Amino acid sequence: MSLAVQHMVLRLGALCVLCLSAPVLAASDHASGDGSDADNERLQAGVFPAEPVLASGETLREPYHPFFDIDWSTSLRGTYTEGTGGERFDVRLVPTISFDHQGSRSAINITGSAEMVRPRDEKIDVSALRLDLSGGYQLDSVTALQANANLTLTQDIAGTPGVGSDVLVAPEERSAGFDLGIARQFGRFNVGVTGAVQRSVYGDTVRSDGTVFDNSDQDVWSLDTGLRLGLQATPIFEVFTQASLGRDVFDQPSSVLLIKTDANDASIEGGVTGRWNDRLEATVSTGLNLRRFDDESLGEVTSRLYDASVTYRPDPTWEFRAGFSTIVAPPGPGGSGTTRVEYAADLDVAYKVNSWLDLRAQANWSTARFAGSSETERGYGWGVGGDYNVNAHTAVTADYHYGKTRNSTDGVEDAHRISMGVTVSR
Repeated sequence: MSLAVQHMVLRLGALCVLCLSAPVLAASDHASGDGSDADNERLQAGVFPAEPVLASGETLREPYHPFFDIDWSTSLRGTYTEGTGGERFDVRLVPTISFDHQGSRSAINITGSAEMVRPRDEKIDVSALRLDLSGGYQLDSVTALQANANLTLTQDIAGTPGVGSDVLVAPEERSAGFDLGIARQFGRFNVGVTGAVQRSVYGDTVRSDGTVFDNSDQDVWSLDTGLRLGLQATPIFEVFTQASLGRDVFDQPSSVLLIKTDANDASIEGGVTGRWNDRLEATVSTGLNLRRFDDESLGEVTSRLYDASVTYRPDPTWEFRAGFSTIVAPPGPGGSGTTRVEYAADLDVAYKVNSWLDLRAQANWSTARFAGSSETERGYGWGVGGDYNVNAHTAVTADYHYGKTRNSTDGVEDAHRISMGVTVSR
């Protein structure tokens, strides 16, 4: 080989070494090895090029955190009812969807549901549409904001106790409302202020004889504001007092009294709440309510307020809930007088037999009087039911319920109801 050819081979060999060493020099700051020798981890057998840095791509992915967690369910049920109003069979479809957001300071929940009923050989009716929005925001460690909104359309089913045996089509009730509150802690004291507005509109009532009653005289705006003061007397017991002011403004005069029944409400209550971990929580309170009408001829209505609630969970399989409440409100469609004063009690029991079977039972009782009228109403009911979970997304449900009401105007009404169906959820 000539001398010129040897020089050319040496130059080509040097150029190849320089090209091969360039990646090593570029990676001289790599975490493992200084890049000057063959100890760089990217040059180790079985590492490069089979598994280069970032081969999985995990650090290149954009984080995915949806703002809302979405949950939904759909129930299909068949219901047989036998009572004072006769027999009927209904098929119900009840879809529900909810959006839930839990942030470091904020919480938002949106829940919508519908109930569609198809009586036998009749058209499909929408008996309920509901949209509820709730949100909270923690301004700081001791101050919180809470807001709620609701939009509902409901219509009772003929033949249900309390509707009236002579009612062929119950009135639709459309309502919408909004409330806002703020709560703040001052040491062992906590203070809450709330404000609310509610709008209620009622449709016509159709009697079995074809008579149509206009309920537009019950369309009303309701405005309320409240103040609550609580003292954490011990780690378990809180003593509280609360007061509220409200006003009801009707669109037009009463069709019976021929005057507007606009009124102001004022109430004051005092009570105590006890909390024993997650096992037992109880609240009891009592107070007075004064409802004074703008028209002096209607006078005023004074009512005693009683409210109580108890929740008891002896173990993870049992849950007991009981409550007693007082409701003071306008009489509504079908009611008489100027004010309905109702006392109601309810009891709910739930038992989780195992991961497949849930059982439940409930009972309720109520009595009501109508100020400015001799009408009275009493009622009670009870029921049992259960859910069998076929799998994580499907459950078979079965329920039985009996209800009875005694109204001084409409007489006695009762009904037995059996319902069976299936629920599919996310």
